[in-house]
Amino acid sequence: MQTTKTSVIGAINMLGLAKRVKAKVFQASTSEVYGDPSVHPQPEEYWGNVNTIGPRSCYDEGKRCAETLFFDYHRQHGLQIKVVRIFNTYGPRMHHADGRVVSNFVMQALTGEPITIYGDGSQTRSFCYVDDLIEGFIRLMETGPEVTGPINIGNPDEFTIRELAEKTIAKTGARSELVERPLPQDDPKQRRPDITKAQAVLGWEPKVPLDEGHDHTIAYFRKRVGELDLV
Repeated sequence: MQTTKTSVIGAINMLGLAKRVKAKVFQASTSEVYGDPSVHPQPEEYWGNVNTIGPRSCYDEGKRCAETLFFDYHRQHGLQIKVVRIFNTYGPRMHHADGRVVSNFVMQALTGEPITIYGDGSQTRSFCYVDDLIEGFIRLMETGPEVTGPINIGNPDEFTIRELAEKTIAKTGARSELVERPLPQDDPKQRRPDITKAQAVLGWEPKVPLDEGHDHTIAYFRKRVGELDLV
């Protein structure tokens, strides 16, 4: 409830401000609007498969509602909007306890804890390095008013969660074991962006492969582990 309320109120406040000062306004939406998708990879035209009353629905529905508000303001007030749908982003300067899968795995490996995977780890995700993401943002913001989005920004290279865990163990030299936990309700089984629109409209595609970005991220977290004295 609180996540949905905060997302929607924040969107309304920013849209009202942008309308008053006649500013271009950016919405950082998410691949979560696609829910547990039945279409793969996910194009922007896909309306998604979201359980509106499930345990994950607050975040999903908050972002979907925010997109609705952005396009209502665009249609009714001519507001210039830019809507991007972000797919799993990672990189240096992530918070060590943000709960995301990349930071979780790296921190667990570096501190000698078991690495927790949900289900059998066969569910897939696509990981976009932060530098690529920001480049996509900038290119979208530099487009003319005819480009509103939504546009997927993500890396179409797809990996299973188990593959990511095994990569993390290998790269860190950890002796962590993989521990399986029950798969949460409505957890997406597949997630990969169709970036055809980003390529055509923005001339954008990701440049940093997971192996390279993963190395940078692990190096950052090694330093953080020492600073936080977590070992």
